[in-house]
Amino acid sequence: MRQVAIYGKGGIGKSTTTQNLTAALATHLNKKIMLIGCDPKADSTRMLLGGLAQQTVLDTLREEGDDIDLEDIMKDGFGGIHCVESGGPEPGVGCAGRGIITSINMLEQMGAYTEDLDYVFYDVLGDVVCGGFAMPIREGKAQEIYVVASGELMAMYAANNICKGVQKYAASGGVRLGGVICNSRKVDGERELLDAFAKALGSHLIYFVPRDNIVQHAEINKKVVIEFDPTCNQADEYRGLAEAVDGNDLFVTPTPLTQDQLEDLMMEHGFLGI
Repeated sequence: MRQVAIYGKGGIGKSTTTQNLTAALATHLNKKIMLIGCDPKADSTRMLLGGLAQQTVLDTLREEGDDIDLEDIMKDGFGGIHCVESGGPEPGVGCAGRGIITSINMLEQMGAYTEDLDYVFYDVLGDVVCGGFAMPIREGKAQEIYVVASGELMAMYAANNICKGVQKYAASGGVRLGGVICNSRKVDGERELLDAFAKALGSHLIYFVPRDNIVQHAEINKKVVIEFDPTCNQADEYRGLAEAVDGNDLFVTPTPLTQDQLEDLMMEHGFLGI
């Protein structure tokens, strides 16, 4: 079983990328997958569930107490993917990272991590600034980390910061960076910039996902792209991403850049032709 965490700047398209990636792994490569949403917004599985607002683990615990069954918190979505949302505390109260810790521990106790699973994915909120959100890395739950980024400076800054967290916990465990996924924003020199950034980290740009409005059309229709239009070019791109992740064998302890190095890289590759 491969346990994979997907990180990236808030708003970079991390949950969209994760759901389309897992859908491709399940339907194109016939993989058995559990996807655990680690975001208080509980939107990591909505497209796989046809727009269903999944009952979160924390909401279920608050309403039902400890006497709950696995089917209360896990629903099967598109491609037979087991979908779980950790949820979070009420707004302004408590630590949202605790939801991740509680959810994973409960799923383990309830036997959700079955031997037939090929992958467990963790879709994790934003940056690694909170110990709770770093939990899949810190506790060794996820061995593979993929960072979703674009050619925008703040997306790369967040990706670099995430790699600092991976570097920290790699020293005491088995977690490694599997690569950078570019979710394109069509900025100047984007592919070359992200390729250079990934190499500077000691890793690689594992896949470049082009920007296509069909992703938004699929989301409006509460579907992943492969379900919405399995014959479109973007569906093939997600299949390509799935093949790249499934066949990946480059896992490294990253070497994060300094702020000056990051900005120099941006100037060298990000503003070609300006």
